[in-house]
Amino acid sequence: MKKVEAIIRPFKLDEVKIALVNAGIVGMTVSEVRGFGRQKGQTERYRGSEYTVEFLQKLKIEVVIEDAQVDMVVEKIISAARTGEIGDGKIFISTVDRVVRIRTGESNFEAL
Repeated sequence: MKKVEAIIRPFKLDEVKIALVNAGIVGMTVSEVRGFGRQKGQTERYRGSEYTVEFLQKLKIEVVIEDAQVDMVVEKIISAARTGEIGDGKIFISTVDRVVRIRTGESNFEAL
């Protein structure tokens, strides 16, 4: 099993969610996060003064899937989240050793 974590722009959430649901992904976790990469924050004006927002608001989407679904899920996220501008985000893929559903005690694929 693999865990796919995607850091995306907040306004792209609905497009990414629809793309994943249409691809048969049944569950996901979404968290509000703040950070920066190459974008290095942004300069804004408030009441005539400039200030730099170093940590930009992003969303983190997490899905745990079977190994065979990884490439398809990554492609769906990329096509739904891409604007072509700096700050579109990143996708991280890691191995999941075990999943347990708390309610039933089911493990691994049955727990997904």
